[in-house]
Amino acid sequence: MSLPQNIGVLGGGRMGAGIAHAFLLAGARVHVVERDQDAADAARTRVHESLERSVARSGDALSLDDLTSALTVGTAVDDFAQAGLVIEAVPEDRALKAEALSRIEAVVAGDAVLATNTSSISITDLAGGLSFPERFLGMHFFNPVPSSALIEVVIGTQTLTSLVDTLRGWVAELGKTAVIVRDSPGFASSRLGVMLALEAIRMLEEGVASAADIDAAMELGYRHPTGPLRTTDIVGLDVRLGIAEELERAFGERFAPPALLRRMVDDGQLGRKSGRGFYDWSDER
Repeated sequence: MSLPQNIGVLGGGRMGAGIAHAFLLAGARVHVVERDQDAADAARTRVHESLERSVARSGDALSLDDLTSALTVGTAVDDFAQAGLVIEAVPEDRALKAEALSRIEAVVAGDAVLATNTSSISITDLAGGLSFPERFLGMHFFNPVPSSALIEVVIGTQTLTSLVDTLRGWVAELGKTAVIVRDSPGFASSRLGVMLALEAIRMLEEGVASAADIDAAMELGYRHPTGPLRTTDIVGLDVRLGIAEELERAFGERFAPPALLRRMVDDGQLGRKSGRGFYDWSDER
């Protein structure tokens, strides 16, 4: 099945902007909705700058004017009325996501698909507040979205099974690969990725090796493209902490966040987005 002609994205932060970018490159029209005009203006700038980088890398293969003309950014969820797929990409907070999804569902067409970009929150729990949970599922995108090859498609207990093949096709049209997982805490990627990251943080905390050497061990020894500590900086230490706390509630002590992670988050050392985490990112802000 072809991608819907119109795509909605609620939230224009780093992830939402990346999701919008991916669908624009695939030829869809994308409408991004933010909480207020200042946030909407920032989201527009974020998407435009990301598109400019793609156009520069493509030579003459992409037109910036064509891509940006297919993007609209506003503050009203009513603008999702024509969308065939709307993706919620607000911060990783259960109550915030539940409220956002209810607002979206109230305005979309009866056959629209509603998705959440969550890395750990239960799809089935979020579906409990919806009138049509059968049209709802998870689409877990990875940061940075434009260059990531993976989307984790998470199926809730009430999600229509026919949506699986539909989503596989849509993900393929984005030039990415879908992995299909059932709703379980942390799904597949977050559960494995966080476990590795937490152990790497404990090793750093214990003085086993430096951050660079811990990462090099996984990059060179196991062919990981990026080590677990640098990846945590890219994802955001606050995001990792939130996921770890969610998994600790579900699975117990083995996902308990290290004290070092809590201290760094409390100190505002969140990784790339704050300019400092396990590495210095000040030149990239």
